[in-house]
Amino acid sequence: MLYTESLSRLIRLFQKMPGVGQKSAQRMALYVLQIPRPEAEQLAQAIGELKDKTRYCSLCMNITEIDPCPICVNPARDPGTICVVEDPKGLLAIEKTKSYKVHYHVLMGNISPLDNIGPDEIRTKELLARVEQGGINEVIVATSPTIEGETTAMYISKLIKPTWVKVTRIACGLPMGGDLEFADEVTISKALSGRLGI
Repeated sequence: MLYTESLSRLIRLFQKMPGVGQKSAQRMALYVLQIPRPEAEQLAQAIGELKDKTRYCSLCMNITEIDPCPICVNPARDPGTICVVEDPKGLLAIEKTKSYKVHYHVLMGNISPLDNIGPDEIRTKELLARVEQGGINEVIVATSPTIEGETTAMYISKLIKPTWVKVTRIACGLPMGGDLEFADEVTISKALSGRLGI
């Protein structure tokens, strides 16, 4: 199907989004074309406001409109614990549990030598600076259980070790309700090594 140049351009822009393929981009672009002009203008305005107002928190590097962010200034949070996550999505996942009232540090990525992403391309220097300021008892590394996440976790552990601050890693293993027979060997191995007393 042939599209107009403006519609083709919008499809190409939507395709740049993570996880959006050709068909999804076409659906979104056609949706924008079909909605009333005021709604399309609201969408464009929301994107503009997002770019104008959103920044990174100077303490935890999370996205925010207020600096420092509401999490960092919340007195109900444990000031001695920092949970390190890859990106804001990781922070949101932990916050949804409502189990831990900690402070965070958002790396905005993982170490990935194949993608030319080293420790200097993610926010490890800022993490070390926070730890060296004192008052931190524990750093919880909550990166994904991927090769890049494990590499990043090991680097952070080595980076913080000289400060004598305790570094822990979130446990990896079997999901609740999952069958042991369908789990792969690496997942089972991680579940066994991260086992807890009951």
